[in-house]
Amino acid sequence: MLSDTPRTFIGSTTFTVTGMTCDHCRRAVTEEISAVDGVESVDVDLTSGTVTVTTAGPVDRADIAAAVDEAGYALVP
Repeated sequence: MLSDTPRTFIGSTTFTVTGMTCDHCRRAVTEEISAVDGVESVDVDLTSGTVTVTTAGPVDRADIAAAVDEAGYALVP
C-alpha cells in the first residue's frame, strides 16, 4: 500500500493501481471500491494508472486495497 497515505483517510486520496488497461478494468475497479462503506466517488485514470477515492467519513486504506485486489488488480506500495 502507499506508505504516504494514512491508514485511515477522509476526503480525496489518490492511489496507483497496476494492470488497468481498458474500460472493463475501469468498471471493475470502480465497482469494487464503490462498494466500500464510506466511499462517495471513484475516478479511474487509465493513462496514469491512478484511482482517486473520495469519502465522506473515515475509510481504511486496507479496505481499498482489498477492493482493488477483489477486482483483480493491486495497489502500488
